Amino acid sequence: MYCVCKEHVELAIDKFVDEYEDAPDIVDLVTTKFAEWEAPATCEMGDCANIAEYLVV
Repeated sequence: MYCVCKEHVELAIDKFVDEYEDAPDIVDLVTTKFAEWEAPATCEMGDCANIAEYLVV
């Protein structure tokens, strides 16, 4: 599972496919909220400080 900005969505998809050998689901974190989980505020790719907008799972 990766929480990423728009710039890193393709990288997260590639990493997911390499790891799980399956296509991920992409969830828009701007419009979707979870009752028992809060997304990180920033992108999880490297030193990126952009807002995490997508969940690749």
